[in-house]
This record gives sequence, structure tokens and C-alpha cells, in this order.
Amino acid sequence: MSNSFAFRGYPSGKKPFKKLLVAAMLWFFGRAIQAGARVDKAIAKEFSDLPEGFSFSLEVIPDGPGMVVGKDKKGKVKFLGMNLHNQEITLRMRIKNMSAAFLLFTLQEGNAISAARNRLIIDGDIGHACAAIRVLEIVEVYLLPKVLARLALKRYPNWNIANKIWGRIAIYVRAVAGV
Repeated sequence: MSNSFAFRGYPSGKKPFKKLLVAAMLWFFGRAIQAGARVDKAIAKEFSDLPEGFSFSLEVIPDGPGMVVGKDKKGKVKFLGMNLHNQEITLRMRIKNMSAAFLLFTLQEGNAISAARNRLIIDGDIGHACAAIRVLEIVEVYLLPKVLARLALKRYPNWNIANKIWGRIAIYVRAVAGV
């Protein structure tokens, strides 16, 4: 008599709605980071401290969407698209699955909580990863109303209201226009 059991494997669901929402959010965040680097001094400073040719990706594994943002030779921050193949990526940040990405991008879970629950894999220099996460958090402050941004962040910054409003408008316009 054998004690072995045969288990049937079930593939995970495709989750097309979640994948579409996360892809749209990543696309917009990538463009907003590019715009934010031209509008906000703190974002520009974070990128200026990174090495020339630096790029980072934020992607969902195993086969989810992703985005790539990097610095060109002139030091300008560029959204390099959503194609992760055939690109030199210095820092890879991977969200472990689509459900974790959905929690993160729908603000059901903040960045710090997501990292604490081990839902993010960092492949690269940890200092560069901290800079990239700081950039993502600054962009979240600009993109989200204060009520929602407080859900995503550990600490909401105490910024001048006029600068925040004009910065928010500039980032939204530049992100939509792609400049």
C-alpha cells in the first residue's frame, strides 16, 4: 500500500480586470515620475544622486505588467515604457503577484505595509531602491487627494498648499501630455 497522494494542479486565474487596472496605474505612474522630475525639486534631487544610466522597473510577477523609468545621458528622467525586455535595468522591484499589486494600487495597503508583508522583491542596490520608493511616494502625494494619500503613506508631508496645488496641476498636465 502506498501513502502517496496525487494532487491535481490548478492554474491561477487570469484576473483581466486587475491586470488592466494595474497596467493603467503603472503607465500613469511612469509618466507622472517623468513629469515630477521636472516639477518637483525633491524628485529631481533623488534622481541626480543616482548614477548615470540608472533605470528601475516596477513589475508584477510572474507575467503581469511593468514599467521602466530611467535617466538618460543628459540626466533627464524618462518613462521608458512598459516593455521590460531588451532594456538595461539597474534596479528591479517586483510585486509578488497580481493580488498584492491590486491591494497596493487601490490603496487598500500602503507601501510600508506591503513591504513589511514581504510582497515586494528588490533586485539591485538597496540604497537605489530606497530612492526609487521615495520618488514613488512623492508622486503619490501629488497624484492623490490627501485623504487617499494618507492611506498609502506612513507620513503625509507638510507642504505649502499653493506649491502642492500648482505642482499637482503641472504633473497631471505633463503626465497626460507626455512631456
